[in-house]
Amino acid sequence: MLLQKHSKRINSVAFQAVIFDMDGVLIDSEPLWTQAEQVILGGLGVDFNQPPLLQSTGLTTASVIAHWYQHQPWPALSPEQVHQHIIDFVASGIAASGEAKTGLPALLDTIASQSLKMAVATNSPKQLLDTTLQRLAIRHYFSAQCHLELVKRGKPAPDIYLLAAEKLAVAPQHCLVFEDSFAGVTAAKAAGMTVVAIPAEHEWQHSKFDIADHKIRCFSEFDLPQFINSRD
Repeated sequence: MLLQKHSKRINSVAFQAVIFDMDGVLIDSEPLWTQAEQVILGGLGVDFNQPPLLQSTGLTTASVIAHWYQHQPWPALSPEQVHQHIIDFVASGIAASGEAKTGLPALLDTIASQSLKMAVATNSPKQLLDTTLQRLAIRHYFSAQCHLELVKRGKPAPDIYLLAAEKLAVAPQHCLVFEDSFAGVTAAKAAGMTVVAIPAEHEWQHSKFDIADHKIRCFSEFDLPQFINSRD
């Protein structure tokens, strides 16, 4: 069921576009990011249990590396080299075994049948966006494909969502967003969009996601026509 656990009444707005985050939304890649950080940063001597601790979900890779380099600097590789190693690690994992999130294919078809435009807006670089869209064979659904390299500021700044709306030629208030991270939800709300949060299971009860307009566990429980009708 759609309207369970967390729901807010939204003003009557005609949705014209749907924008998806990528990692943890289109594809179950968050475990790969965790593994990449542990293998590569851990291999450089980073102790993730030493403060200040970092919740990296939704942050840019560069921000994560900068945090640990500032507090636990390593001598061997530059932050830029570490960044590329992590991206290559994740890209390899996605290309080999990446899987779409539960219910995604059916939802994409439903959205397309409603003649709504679609876009991807990710904090990941173009390399990972291309790898993901190719692995899942879903590139044709998206009229706009926005990655971190196209904006000056990543999430939680709203820049990438505003760029996606601009590329779709749709006003932000007519955009519906799917996001799994607090940084992403914050970015989409700051852009003036309606947000459906899909938190990881271990964050499901966290109050920080109360800023979202709706909250679901997976796409299989999201009924797009019901959602659209519920705003009337």
